[in-house]
Amino acid sequence: MRTGPDLLASTDAAALSHGLASLAFFALALLLISNWRARQNARALLAACLATGVWATASVILVLLGQRTAFFGTLLETVRTGAWLLFLLLLIEPARSRLQVAMAVFVAIASLQWLCALADPLSPLAMPARTTAIVCRLLLALLGMLLVEQWYRNTPAPQRWGIKFACLGVGGLFAYDFYLYSDALLFRAINDDIWAARGVVNALCAPLLAVSAARNPGWAPGLSVSRQMLFRSAALLGSAIYLLAMAASAYYLRYVSGTWGALMQMAYLGGAGLLLAGVLFSGALRAKLKVFINKHFYKAIFDYREEWLRFTRALSEDGPALGERSIQAVAQLVESPAGALWIVREPGQLIPAASWNWPPQAWSEPVSGPLCRFLEARHWVIDAPDCARHPEVYDGLQLPLALQHVWLLVPLMLHGKLFGVVALARPRTRIGLNWEIRDVLKIAGSQAASYLAYRESLDTLSVSRQFESFNRMSTFIVHDLKNLVFQLSLLLSNAEKHRDNPEFQQDMLVTLDHSVQKMKTLLQKLARGETLDAPASTPLQLDALLRQAVAAKASLAPVPRLEIIDAQLTVLANRARLERVLGHLIQNAIEATASDGKVAVRLRQESGTAVVELADTGLGMNEQFIRERLFKPFDTTKTAGMGIGVFESRVYIEEVGGRLEVSSVPAVGTTFRVILPLHAA
Repeated sequence: MRTGPDLLASTDAAALSHGLASLAFFALALLLISNWRARQNARALLAACLATGVWATASVILVLLGQRTAFFGTLLETVRTGAWLLFLLLLIEPARSRLQVAMAVFVAIASLQWLCALADPLSPLAMPARTTAIVCRLLLALLGMLLVEQWYRNTPAPQRWGIKFACLGVGGLFAYDFYLYSDALLFRAINDDIWAARGVVNALCAPLLAVSAARNPGWAPGLSVSRQMLFRSAALLGSAIYLLAMAASAYYLRYVSGTWGALMQMAYLGGAGLLLAGVLFSGALRAKLKVFINKHFYKAIFDYREEWLRFTRALSEDGPALGERSIQAVAQLVESPAGALWIVREPGQLIPAASWNWPPQAWSEPVSGPLCRFLEARHWVIDAPDCARHPEVYDGLQLPLALQHVWLLVPLMLHGKLFGVVALARPRTRIGLNWEIRDVLKIAGSQAASYLAYRESLDTLSVSRQFESFNRMSTFIVHDLKNLVFQLSLLLSNAEKHRDNPEFQQDMLVTLDHSVQKMKTLLQKLARGETLDAPASTPLQLDALLRQAVAAKASLAPVPRLEIIDAQLTVLANRARLERVLGHLIQNAIEATASDGKVAVRLRQESGTAVVELADTGLGMNEQFIRERLFKPFDTTKTAGMGIGVFESRVYIEEVGGRLEVSSVPAVGTTFRVILPLHAA
């Protein structure tokens, strides 16, 4: 009989042990509780887990109070045992008469046990009653073991995969009870150490029940044990067992090594810790553990939801190294440590595109080569060693020398065509290729091909947009140069007639200065690599801007006439662009009008806006031309025109919040109205 510190240590160990059992079964009950209405079996399993959790919690309380053999504890233990027996009876599905007989036997044994527990400890019958109670508990444990054996035996062989861990879990509960009460019956008393360890054994049975519940939807629909959680738990359990073994070895060294014992113990524990850290960081060991768990604990090799989320997340991350990420995402499906990627490029050649933990590759092959034709026709994942041993299975395919050292060749198919190939190195652990792994690799290859094709399309589109921007800028520059050349040509043709006219000479100098300034500005922008839209908008006086624009066209015929009805109107715009827009509209009006016609430019204020009217008596346009062709870029009726002047004018006017209106009558004339919002100082 224990006393003093030994008794206190035993009490603490028993309380901790049963506390772990309480946490384990309550956690399992939480996983099951959302499905307790699903089916009868699920409700029975939930009830058994709750009963076990309540019994373990009560045991902790009774141990701490020093009343381990109280009648209340016996009652809860019997309820817990009955709940597990009922769960087994429901799964075996016996006839109603057999179920009634089994429950009658349980009630009889339990009633006899309770009567013995109520016996007076001081009476002469106390020892026989205690022995009878132990025998009753032993019989209940034996009944549970028999039911577990019948459950496994009556289950068809193909379905035993789903119940074997539950048989181990429930059988472990009853087997340990049988051992506990057999020892108690032999020595006429319950062993404190065996009883204290009972909670730990019960807690270890809970994960086995969780795995079987996940495999059997009839018990708990929707319950699933995460592979990642199981992997981490297995790694943690293995680490704990390893550390316990190392601690025991270190204690032995300290015991036998005399004065050097403490030093050797610390050195041994330090080395063991470093070894454990190295093992935990070993990719090969982690791969072997994952393969073992997937093979022995789950029916499917992959957790498709988690794998697909990981795969999609890896491909959709930002960054330029999409090729490397594609190789890594495919390789992680089969625990491969390295790989390379080839992509079919425009000339019809399969060329190296990226590599991951793999030396740069130089091998390439035309799409018409045997490997590409085989992959495009069969869509197979090629096992390179198997292809070398059995080429007849692969239609006599001979792999190139550069690929004979690889493990797998995964085709990247896109719309039924070969987009690329991923070569993978041998995995860290042995993996048997089956149809499931091959199908997953083919689907992953198609997904990677779509991402890679999308990225290449984006890159091509980006380059096209750069060329488009450059071409657009060049078009506008050519358009401005055309207008300047036209003005200078017209000025030169008029110089022969009016070179002695002082007013013409003055206008000629102003026009030349204006043209030279525009050319200098254009060259400066080109030299700095700026676009035509670089300058910011500033407040502008429209009357001053119009005077300058009209003066620039004074050498043309007919000479435009400016009429300022409302002066001092301020708008917010870019001076160079607005001047180019108004100058182009005036230029168009002059070109469309005969030399004896009229071109009028008017400025007025209407309803809080500034309105610039440009009216001419030229050829005019019909409604269909205005609707379908006037504002269409690169569409012009001029022999030397670019077709972008009116288009650019409307685009910029709308950019500053205005609008461009046009009205025209054929053979009568055209009026453009530039309506701009006023800017309040």
